Amino acid sequence: MEDLTNLKRKVTQYQEVLLNTRAYRQTWKDSLKDFIIAQLEEMVKETGLTAEIELKETVENMSAILLELGQVKSGIFEDLGNDVKRHLIKHKGSLIYQQLFNGKIIVLINYPFIEGYGEPRPPKQIAIYRPEEIKPPFLLRHLEEFVKEVTNWEDFDDDEPAKTIGFNMNFMDKPDLDKD
Repeated sequence: MEDLTNLKRKVTQYQEVLLNTRAYRQTWKDSLKDFIIAQLEEMVKETGLTAEIELKETVENMSAILLELGQVKSGIFEDLGNDVKRHLIKHKGSLIYQQLFNGKIIVLINYPFIEGYGEPRPPKQIAIYRPEEIKPPFLLRHLEEFVKEVTNWEDFDDDEPAKTIGFNMNFMDKPDLDKD
């Protein structure tokens, strides 16, 4: 039989990764989710940011913490006739900490979007962390980046032509079907 040293090393690494997944999941349950929630609540309170923090635990070992800015009437509405108007709802964005299948934590930004106005922009991935890597300075940096991103979305203009709202689709982008 051939030398199995390389294969044994790979099997050992695989077993370590499986143990890490179990440990990461346990850390999330025991302390990390509560730590993240407490840190976010403190930062929201100290800054006066209007946000709700919610724990979603519908799937075991795949739960998520959402810091959501909420939703409001966008100020844009569709006139349906006979004085009936359908308001387009603006989702103001969210910062998400979610467990991955392997127990690590992915941090995402969901951009604001207006229902019925183009396609929502895909989430921005900030990073993926092992539980022990998540420290207060990182949480502060994530929240700062989130606020910067939603501010840029709200302040959209044509000063930077590369910027787009939604997914490269605005009401003005509709093709003119009456042209020959």
